[in-house]
Amino acid sequence: MAKTIFITGASKGFGKLWAEALLQAGHNVAATSRDAAGLQDLATRYAAQFLPLAVDLTSRPASTAAVQQAQAHFGTLDVVINNAGYGVMGTVEEVDEQATRDIFEVNVLASIWVIQAALPLMRAQGSGHIIQLSSVLGVVGVPTMGVYSATKFAVEGFCEALTSEVAGFGIQVTIVEPNGYATDFSGASLVQSNSLPHYDALKAELSKLPGFGPDDLGTPEATVPALLQLLASTNPPKRLFLGRVGYPTIQHVYAGRLAEWNAWQDVSVAAHR
Repeated sequence: MAKTIFITGASKGFGKLWAEALLQAGHNVAATSRDAAGLQDLATRYAAQFLPLAVDLTSRPASTAAVQQAQAHFGTLDVVINNAGYGVMGTVEEVDEQATRDIFEVNVLASIWVIQAALPLMRAQGSGHIIQLSSVLGVVGVPTMGVYSATKFAVEGFCEALTSEVAGFGIQVTIVEPNGYATDFSGASLVQSNSLPHYDALKAELSKLPGFGPDDLGTPEATVPALLQLLASTNPPKRLFLGRVGYPTIQHVYAGRLAEWNAWQDVSVAAHR
């Protein structure tokens, strides 16, 4: 059955790929970008199914207006895919104040504004599915991506709470956690911080870590069947890794965390009272 899907950051990367796949599958798609020129080819080919929207998602009023326009245009709002976001490369010490504020505005606050706009509409119709893009780096932090990870950890936190808050209204929430993919994320979209020589040796070692090699990058097109299956599910998962790197990485990381918490459990309990 055709659904109405609102997707952000749809002019390139996963957003563009997924928007086109959704249109090909027969869904109605409202897609946002800061510049609607990147959506014009889809508007030409899928005029009746497609609503391109030029939106600065960091503006809460603009986000609200865009979501409401999509619902008014198609008559319903079944799915929100919060895909818009970008990365900042640099150690925590290297990333400057403005770059830190900017990435939180886009990766965290803009996602919240879109969700806040969609919830009253979904609640009124008694159904809906919010799909929030996070990352494997929203579960584990790695060197030189700490500030980006902080935005994705924040996304994971509010989505965990949101899942329980809206379940009673028939609204489902899925956090999607891709590993690295061969998209524009690591190209022109990636913000590079100023470099401090103190971290040169650390950065030189990163390519040797699991998940950092070129063979660990997934093929973006391979994510399309997973997305379509997620949309078709009547009982979608609360979390979904995309790619082969996430699950074994998290198994290893959580085993270490559990072991460390266990080793300090006596200290933890003694600190209770």
